[in-house]
Amino acid sequence: MLYAPYVKRLALGALLIFPIFSDLCAMTFKEKLSAIRLQMAADGVAAYIIPSADPHMSEYLPAHYKCIPFVTGFTGSVSTVVITPDFAGLWTDSRYFEQAEAQLKDSGFELVKLKTQGMPEYITWLAEKLPNKASLAFDESLVSVFLGELLRQQLAFKGIQFHHHDYLGPIWENRPKLPSNPAFLIPEAVVGQSLQEKLSAVRRVMDRQHATAHLISSLDDIAWLFNLRGADVQFNPVVLAFALITANQCTLYLQRSKFSEEDLHTLATADVTVLAYDAVAQDLQYLPAESSLLLDPRKNCLALYRLIPTSVIKILDANPSTGLKAKKNAVEIANTRNTMIKDGVALTKFLKWIDDQVGQQEITEISAAAQLRAFRAEQEGFIGESFNTIAAYKAHGALPHYGSTAESNVALEKDGLFLVDSGGQYRYGTTDITRVIPLGNITDEEATDYTLVLKAMINGCRARFPKGTCGYQIDAITRNSMWEHALNYGHGTGHGVGFFLNVHEGPQIFNPSATTVPIELGMITSIEPGIYRPGKHGIRIENLVLAVPDQSNAFNEFYAFEALTLAPIDTTLVKKELLEKVQIDWLNNYHENVYAKLSPFLDAEHQQFLAKMTTAL
Repeated sequence: MLYAPYVKRLALGALLIFPIFSDLCAMTFKEKLSAIRLQMAADGVAAYIIPSADPHMSEYLPAHYKCIPFVTGFTGSVSTVVITPDFAGLWTDSRYFEQAEAQLKDSGFELVKLKTQGMPEYITWLAEKLPNKASLAFDESLVSVFLGELLRQQLAFKGIQFHHHDYLGPIWENRPKLPSNPAFLIPEAVVGQSLQEKLSAVRRVMDRQHATAHLISSLDDIAWLFNLRGADVQFNPVVLAFALITANQCTLYLQRSKFSEEDLHTLATADVTVLAYDAVAQDLQYLPAESSLLLDPRKNCLALYRLIPTSVIKILDANPSTGLKAKKNAVEIANTRNTMIKDGVALTKFLKWIDDQVGQQEITEISAAAQLRAFRAEQEGFIGESFNTIAAYKAHGALPHYGSTAESNVALEKDGLFLVDSGGQYRYGTTDITRVIPLGNITDEEATDYTLVLKAMINGCRARFPKGTCGYQIDAITRNSMWEHALNYGHGTGHGVGFFLNVHEGPQIFNPSATTVPIELGMITSIEPGIYRPGKHGIRIENLVLAVPDQSNAFNEFYAFEALTLAPIDTTLVKKELLEKVQIDWLNNYHENVYAKLSPFLDAEHQQFLAKMTTAL
């Protein structure tokens, strides 16, 4: 285990619990909740927090850290659980309301609906419910430094006492082990920069911030910096690791057996020392007195932070690598453009397959997603999906993060709308695309909603904006045409996308929050507005865009977006009267480019289909 000081406590907890619940494999969610409350009572804890996180503050988690699904049955990727002696709640946002209500049924846990996506509103609830000087516990390896400080600040007026406890370990029999999948280095020719060049760039930022050392826990930052990829987390080609960098030393903490001898030699040649994954805990404790450590408070866990000697100066700021990897270099951009052609070919084949086969053979949400993956797998360099495909028919489309299961899976018919949000991981880039496929008998409301979502997406894609513009401004530009019709959506407009890395990548984000991260040249971001009508349909259309130079004049330097995604957008249900000429022109030009780029890689039958799909409005 990573944190040796806590092993004894877990063992003692196990002695308390195991005699009570002998058949832990068959424990219900209510029994797990009772087991947690027994431990809380023994420790005098008034509330216990379970975040959706791991020691690397990841969004997508290895099975070992899927604590909330284990405790509650809820499988959404963003949530927080709070347990008290008389209440157990799961806080999540509007993307998951219907999913959570279904999955939490009879679990002993209640859904608490977030008013604002991404906000820790449970802290306000705790401030209202907890008595003065109450004890609040959580596993410090799953809580970021930032969140730990936020809890301390917002609950200080009540004198709340904080404690580290892991109440899941003692009751989680047959818990999945930490992954041990192989890791590999990718060549400079693919990523455009050597490990040495990236380390030099990070060290220059360290120098400016007067940091003598830098701790990195976030897996995508480590993967980018070391040109490292793996398969420790589903959909994200990352490796469980930590890194500690000084002016003349660099240590990578991960399981050495993951690497080939050739890759170990390459790292050694670059003066990178490879040590055991959990050795980072000891090395942090022996940082020199009066040294200064740079670490990102949102991407490092509180447990590691507490190991740092008090004599070490802590510089809390974003990882330098986060901003550096967001700005794709010329090689990454060229490879991404080629990857989009491969992905567009797969999408075109899929759209034709749906058009040909619905009504001719049984196609379900699950089988459709499998067929799309098969078309992607035909493409050179395909590694896997970049996230779990959202294949949502009719009313399921109103669930923005719907995931079809054996219980919810339905067959497609020649009726209604089919939303498909999917992506691929290729050795030369990462894709994320959403298209809505009309299957027949489209209503006026569906056509209107579709056209307004398309209009909003085009407005975002065709935006021209001055240098220094932030994501919330692009978010407003995208939403404006929908606001004119008193329509809105509860999720963000866009997220950054990595290069053969995480499909969700910061620091830029297009959403209503006033995040002061400017859009910089080379950033790849999604634009994906939507309209969701529960019980009816959901519509979302998504392209990835690249920030490129536009023009400079006396007023400013202006940027624009290049649409990277290459796949047809269905126009058969578009209400042309709701679009302005600039939007029609953009769509026609986009489709002309899609046909020009994809048709050379398609046979005559698929070329004919694509020509029809991209016919000018």
